[in-house]
Amino acid sequence: MGTPSVLFVCLGNICRSPTAEGVFKHKAMQNGFDVKVDSAGTAGYHDGHAPDKRSQQVASHKGYDLSRLKCRKVTEADFETFDHIIAMDKANVRDLKRKCPENLQHKISLFLSYANSEFEEVPDPYYGGGKAFELVIDLIEDAADGLLFKLSQSLKAG
Repeated sequence: MGTPSVLFVCLGNICRSPTAEGVFKHKAMQNGFDVKVDSAGTAGYHDGHAPDKRSQQVASHKGYDLSRLKCRKVTEADFETFDHIIAMDKANVRDLKRKCPENLQHKISLFLSYANSEFEEVPDPYYGGGKAFELVIDLIEDAADGLLFKLSQSLKAG
């Protein structure tokens, strides 16, 4: 088994999925885990833009740098390229499954299925205040730890 690859997906790739990309990349590197990580949105509202300043600020306070990330839309090639396509909410899962070839839909999962949380979805903080962004990063950190554990277990088994 080669280097695992993970694509984090939300609606606009401006808040949640770039935060997940930055947090997961950081945690993987800290743990000596070689993984390819990217993020995208189901809609291309913010193509080419940096992540939301509020996401960057909350992430920075916790030691994560999102400043070099650029927003993009999910492409057909992503379904082939990535081993794991991880959605922030159920609407993202539905949108991804509509676009994804049936034989690759097993790659799609809900991010908080890897977390120890009463939340099922990472809520969209875009129209919320600072507390919404803080909740999002807390949920993402928890789920990132769970996903790293799962990937490391499957690498040991493989």
